[in-house]
Amino acid sequence: MSVPAESFRTADATAAPVARPRRARAAPARAHLDPEQLAAFAAELDAIRTEVVADLGERDARYIRRMVRIARGTAATGRGLLWFGWGPVSWVAGVLALASAKILENMDIGHNVMHGQYDWMNDPSLNSQTYDWDIVCAGEHWRHSHNVEHHNHTNILGKDHDYGYGMFRLTPQQRWKPSTLLQPFSYLLLATNFQWGVAVHDIKIGRFLRGRMPWPEFKRRMGPFVKKAGRQLFKDYVLFPALAFWQWPRVLLGNLAANLIRNVWTNAIIFCGHFTEHAHVFTRAETENESRGAWYLRQIQGSSNLEGGRLFHIATGNLSHQIEHHLFPDIPSDRYPEIAPRVREICARYGIHYNTGGFWKQYRSVLWRIVRYAFPGGRRPAAA
Repeated sequence: MSVPAESFRTADATAAPVARPRRARAAPARAHLDPEQLAAFAAELDAIRTEVVADLGERDARYIRRMVRIARGTAATGRGLLWFGWGPVSWVAGVLALASAKILENMDIGHNVMHGQYDWMNDPSLNSQTYDWDIVCAGEHWRHSHNVEHHNHTNILGKDHDYGYGMFRLTPQQRWKPSTLLQPFSYLLLATNFQWGVAVHDIKIGRFLRGRMPWPEFKRRMGPFVKKAGRQLFKDYVLFPALAFWQWPRVLLGNLAANLIRNVWTNAIIFCGHFTEHAHVFTRAETENESRGAWYLRQIQGSSNLEGGRLFHIATGNLSHQIEHHLFPDIPSDRYPEIAPRVREICARYGIHYNTGGFWKQYRSVLWRIVRYAFPGGRRPAAA
């Protein structure tokens, strides 16, 4: 894993606020570690990574191959129910099965494979540079906007273009403008069409519209998107419905509903990863000359975990362990649940807040943040 050499500055921890029933608590202040502590902190996390990488093998290969089989089998079941079923019960069952397959393929397979988590297997079907996932986003666009920009510059305003996706004001450190009032409605639009938001993210359409990107570059960026989106639209809304003959309306609507469910679910999980109440943001100035330990610290303090059972974690592609994923993005995701307690214990010893909670608790705080900062003002975090 490459770690950029930029700097981190934190603020002293503050005393815990007086408890008041049913009132939101102040966000935990960012931990302050001196250079010696940061070096020791990094060494402990590096040791976890070294241990896991040395242990990779058949167990991890079985996991990802099992996920591929389950996703394919569930997709076949869902399509079969849509094609050959009759009545609303089989249609709903088919939609849920197909949506589950798409979620599993996108989150537990596509996302993790394209992070390079399984490149060590030398399996061409699981190669990070050639994997083609079931979504309108072109792989090369996602690998750049997500693997390079987001993971290296996590929650750094102006550098991490995933923070707010260029659409949302989520902190008072971002400028407010009248159009920001519409962001709760913009969020509903993005959530239901999330694969399209992901697909156009790396094209930088806003930059082109502001005259900061020449037409030839914009056209070059649009090429992979148009090609991939065209294939996906043809498959979901032309080919599969046509194969169903007189059942084509049932299949067309089923595919549309399955994509909608997948979009809403993946959006909720991904937004819970970095936009919860206690996820911190950072400025360019305070991340200059960042050491490895400071980079690790920023990944933890800019990420949020979700708590749940094994099936829940699988349905999130183990992005419910967003903290561990950001520390070790190229380690197979099935290892995150087992290393999470160790990471949490290390954080406790260094006085670092480990941001975790149930899905509804975390997601409510995301929705509140979207609504709150749609309006002017807002209190800047004390540690910012």
